[in-house]
Amino acid sequence: ARFISFEPLLGPIGDVDLQGVAWAIVGGESGPRARPMDESWARQLRDICDRDEVAFFFKQWGGARPKSGGRLLDGEEWNGFPWKIVPEPIIRALQPEDA
Repeated sequence: ARFISFEPLLGPIGDVDLQGVAWAIVGGESGPRARPMDESWARQLRDICDRDEVAFFFKQWGGARPKSGGRLLDGEEWNGFPWKIVPEPIIRALQPEDA
């Protein structure tokens, strides 16, 4: 299984083909000299992931203090995980016994 980390996302990616990728992690640059990430760049990747059936994880907006920027994109947290690549016995082992 493959994943791509778009961190730091410093510009638009364009209409990239993510078929064959299981997971995309997106985040802004952090640190005292962090460059800003535009919302449209993150949205574009989220929409491409939706189109190509790729789990989308939005890590952070970034900035000098990344936690203060938060993790919300369009009002929600995006915690996608590529469960389709996890073997069934592991998924069963992770489920609560009363599930």
